[in-house]
Amino acid sequence: MSDFILVLDEGTTSTRAMLFDREGQCRDSESAALDQHYPRAGWVEHDAAQIWDRTIACGRAVVDRAGGPDRIAAIGIANQRETVVFWSKRTGEPLAPAIVWQDRRSASLCRTLRERGEEAGVQARTGLLLDPYFSGTKIAWALEHWPQLREAGDDLAIGTVESWLVWKLTGAHLTDASNASRTLLMGLGTGRWDDGLVDLFGVPHGSLGEIVDNAGDFGTTDAFGGRIPICGLAGDQQAATIGQACLKRGEVKATYGTGAFVLANCGASPPASRHRLLSTVLWQLDGRRAYALEGSVFVAGSLMQWLRDSIGLIARAGESEALARSVDDNGGVYCVPALAGIGAPWWEAEARAALTGMSFSTTRAHIVRACLESMAHQTHDLQTAFAADGAPWACLRIDGGMVANDWMAQDLADMLDLEVERPAFAETTALGTAMLAGVGCGWFDVLEAAAAMRGKAERFRPTIALDARENRLKGWSFAVETVVAAAQR
Repeated sequence: MSDFILVLDEGTTSTRAMLFDREGQCRDSESAALDQHYPRAGWVEHDAAQIWDRTIACGRAVVDRAGGPDRIAAIGIANQRETVVFWSKRTGEPLAPAIVWQDRRSASLCRTLRERGEEAGVQARTGLLLDPYFSGTKIAWALEHWPQLREAGDDLAIGTVESWLVWKLTGAHLTDASNASRTLLMGLGTGRWDDGLVDLFGVPHGSLGEIVDNAGDFGTTDAFGGRIPICGLAGDQQAATIGQACLKRGEVKATYGTGAFVLANCGASPPASRHRLLSTVLWQLDGRRAYALEGSVFVAGSLMQWLRDSIGLIARAGESEALARSVDDNGGVYCVPALAGIGAPWWEAEARAALTGMSFSTTRAHIVRACLESMAHQTHDLQTAFAADGAPWACLRIDGGMVANDWMAQDLADMLDLEVERPAFAETTALGTAMLAGVGCGWFDVLEAAAAMRGKAERFRPTIALDARENRLKGWSFAVETVVAAAQR
């Protein structure tokens, strides 16, 4: 009997396999770390072969413990978006390093295209901006600088990570609409590759996969000891939005993982931002698309990792909460965590991180607290931009590894001046992927029926005094504007 959905959740720093039952309970999981490579400042790469090997090892471990492939109804795949893989159709092996979404090597190309006046047309067709974040600029850079890709000719396959995994599992070359909408190559309103955009970035048309729905029959694999259908595909942030049951227009979630991403359900019409937010496909089912407005922050949980591994201010991420509580305030210290440039609504690829306001009275606790506070500060900038674009927030549903920190969850409620809701099960990316696969394999007729898998949630309400809130936001505004101005000089 097929009792479980197997979710392969391929993130930036780790890959996991998780088993979900029909009630949304995670019954087992297995994870493995992924190595990130930094060959130069601003460059971030993965080994796609390692992604494949560790994803399969994790999947096999949980399938075996579940009693074998006959217990698995379907597979769902979630992935770090914008990361791009180059491989051989003939051998199925990578032809170059995978360029990670955090990578900034195409900044000069983006600048050149903006100076040529290309950004307005690109934004109108894709809902995105010209930034190194997106796959299209990474692909263009790789094709120019890595001759083995040009020499591959018709043998070259290009895709985001879910596309790579589906190829390895089934031999089919496809990508789902949520991931395709992040490439700068898909028309947001058409759901198809845009010939003009593909040509703008010099991408060989035959290297791209077919764009498909987020739920359906995407082929079967015997990689886990027996034939299992793949029935759900989604970029991680769209999957988390579904996992948070943001299925109605106006419902909003924020995920605090390696980066932080806020998505607001905007219904069946593509939203147009006037305040440098992104328009993206939230999901596509039966060829019909729902859209979201998105604000992307490049550095969130990776800031805690930096404090731990590079600076040594904390021994483990969980230590940050106790340090934040150990001082009454930030002591005048602000952190602008532009370790990989700064995202929405600023979009300044050349920005660099800064700690400001330090004195001899500054302690380790003040610095760590300032770093945690930057999560709420960056989110407040997004809240302001969303409201200006006609998408105000009534409640914010939060998830991701960072929000296990109660202090941070309360700080978000205080700085945003609204109710913040945290589900009991915080791994909403995997849960949303399981919901999609459940629809794709017939467990549920529609996403609304699958939403019962989400379960209960805890609520945090604002408690801070108005003047304290305003003073903090004033200090943050000065700090971030200084960083942006320095990058633009």
